[in-house]
Amino acid sequence: MLRGRDVLTALDLSREDFEEIFAAADEVIARGRSQLNLMRGKIMATAFFEPSTRTRLSFQTAMMRLGGEVIDLGEVEKSSIAKGENLSDTVRMLDAYSDVIVIRHRLEGAAKLAAEVAENPVINAGDGSRNHPTQAMIDLYAIRRFRGGIDGLTIGVMGDLKYGRATNSLIMALTKFEVEKIYLISPPQLKLRQETRELLADSGVEFEEVENLEKVISELDVLYASRIQKERFPDPSEYELVKGSYVITPENLRNAKEDLVILHPLPRVDEIDFRVDSLPCAKYFEQAKLGVPVRMALLKLILGG
Repeated sequence: MLRGRDVLTALDLSREDFEEIFAAADEVIARGRSQLNLMRGKIMATAFFEPSTRTRLSFQTAMMRLGGEVIDLGEVEKSSIAKGENLSDTVRMLDAYSDVIVIRHRLEGAAKLAAEVAENPVINAGDGSRNHPTQAMIDLYAIRRFRGGIDGLTIGVMGDLKYGRATNSLIMALTKFEVEKIYLISPPQLKLRQETRELLADSGVEFEEVENLEKVISELDVLYASRIQKERFPDPSEYELVKGSYVITPENLRNAKEDLVILHPLPRVDEIDFRVDSLPCAKYFEQAKLGVPVRMALLKLILGG
């Protein structure tokens, strides 16, 4: 049961929780784009302390399509935070005005702090470089829809595995399922964080760290690509060493399986050649569209609609 719960990391959710969300998202999609009045009288507060397009707008769209309302903190520079108000006090005010808070912050642990302060549920829309649980929900749901399931698949996760919160959250979420194997594809400087590697080892999921995509492309059922996130690097010179490390092209997909699925949390920079967009394996724009029904499902379950 998800009703009334905070969602702070992908590890907060069991396989049964994920499957409950997927089933609810299936129902939402089956109903089409018509507005549901399940959240009439409910208010969602969005507080984004970092830039966002897909996550912020899909959460807001999800709540409005459920018949609820949205209040938005807006630009930090125009809020009381610019006057020196601390995060805890801001969260207390949002909690007083709403039934659920969706927060994004550059600092890891910000969502946990918000949950400790707020009486109403808090959903982490991304904090720091490790947690983005609702993106992991969308990614798993996309795999399930495009591949018919998750168990038994060989999945490649490529790009920024050190600072990328989408990649880390997906990997954490995959430990709840019975995948065949995970290939972790990255340059040496962006290898998986030690705590996530230990989680994989403890879960019993088979995984292998590799640097060359073409070495493993023929084995993959799903290739999950991510951008190398310049804004996460503590040292700009470190970013310069790894930018453009990987680019998916039609040429390096020659040996891929016919039913390969390529996913990406977006936005992309240069890691997927535009020529790939027209290939049958390119599912990342369809994946992005799933953000609204998945977040509708999550809000419905948390708020008891």
